[in-house]
Amino acid sequence: MAERNMDVNKCPMPVQDPDVRNKNFEEVALGYTYDMAVNEARRCLNCPKKPCVSACPVQIDIPAFIERVANEDMEGAFEVLSKSTSLPAVCGRVCPQESQCEGKCVRGIKGEPVGIGRLERFVADYHREHCTDNPVMPEQNGHKVAVIGAGPSGLTVAGDLAKMGYKVTIYEALHLAGGVLVYGIPEFRLPKAIVQKEIDNLKAIGVDVETNMVIGKVLTIDELFEMGNEAVFVGSGAGLPRFMNIPGESLKGVYSANEFLTRINLMKAYKEDSKTPIQHAKKVAVVGGGNVAMDAARSAKRLGAEEVYIVYRRGMEELPARKEEVEHAEEEGIIFKTLHNPVEILGNEDGMVSGMKCVQMELGEPDESGRRRPIVKEGSEFVLDVDSVIMSIGTSPNPLIRSTTPGLDANNHGCLITKDEKGETTREGVYAGGDAVTGAATVILAMGAGKSAARAIDEYIKNK
Repeated sequence: MAERNMDVNKCPMPVQDPDVRNKNFEEVALGYTYDMAVNEARRCLNCPKKPCVSACPVQIDIPAFIERVANEDMEGAFEVLSKSTSLPAVCGRVCPQESQCEGKCVRGIKGEPVGIGRLERFVADYHREHCTDNPVMPEQNGHKVAVIGAGPSGLTVAGDLAKMGYKVTIYEALHLAGGVLVYGIPEFRLPKAIVQKEIDNLKAIGVDVETNMVIGKVLTIDELFEMGNEAVFVGSGAGLPRFMNIPGESLKGVYSANEFLTRINLMKAYKEDSKTPIQHAKKVAVVGGGNVAMDAARSAKRLGAEEVYIVYRRGMEELPARKEEVEHAEEEGIIFKTLHNPVEILGNEDGMVSGMKCVQMELGEPDESGRRRPIVKEGSEFVLDVDSVIMSIGTSPNPLIRSTTPGLDANNHGCLITKDEKGETTREGVYAGGDAVTGAATVILAMGAGKSAARAIDEYIKNK
């Protein structure tokens, strides 16, 4: 057994200098070295009750994989990860570990928790860089399943079912698989080559991926059943942007965060030869306070904006974005105008954004969510000098699939209704998970839903 490292602080993550990285789209966090990973793994106490596992949506045996890193058995660590997750290189980068596994880490009681996410990333990257073995094709069981959407939940359910022997075909509406991993999360947080490698691994075990397939237009769910699929999983995400319905939202220079990030991440709009150009604004306001808002603001900065504002109606303590993303944004020069809210977007004679009228807010009594309700401060109206506005106030599922599938019910928010955590919908043989059910949430929660649905689909088909 490796000797324990009782340092109260986790090994710092090497990162690009803020004044360098805010001008490029290369990955901000550089990753642990081999020695850093081993040293950090030795901070783990290998607790017998494994509190970290209870907070992991996909139930990774965290102490087991970390113990192998501590003993310098990197392939053994990867094998442990692979039993629970198909996307370890992704999760190690984008999961909110601080509110999940690391939030339960015993080492965090009197110091900093073990860097579980950083170790997961290291193990996945080490395997990708050093392993030359091809994935083993599982023995086929003769049953077919269709998966709608190649995002985190769809990729997870496809991978788990393929390992059980099912012939799985993923139908993706866009021209590239990956869902929010390729169109939503910027390159500087999640390099697209890593996502592609994970998808290639799924193809190697027999998963087919058909792109440019808009289910509800090209094919319906009924037609997928007619093609011999015995079950269908809907993991189509929540890509329909919301707006505030304030004056001026139709002006040129107003984007939804979805459109803005899709143009940058999927269409590479930041490159000079891009076929999908995007406005290079000088002063940008991003309305919202979540991870997507941070991504949009940091991307705008990298496009050359001189001033980028996060406009959020609550305070810094209430920001829903990950602490690390907020810190990185502050380091990169993003200006936080918390306790502010827009009431109108102003335009010039050319129909372009020329400013945003805002009011100051103060926090009142808690609302139904438990957070203090923001209240307008009287007489506080002012104009923020900006030439572009990005709305990042949430998304909802596209209604196309449910509107073309008889018997598939949704709630008032457009999210598909499931009977339980297994993902069974109101239509027999149709399962769903991820943002299509929950609304916009995290990658790891979508993956957890995919794992539950895979088990349920297997049980359903066997019982049939």
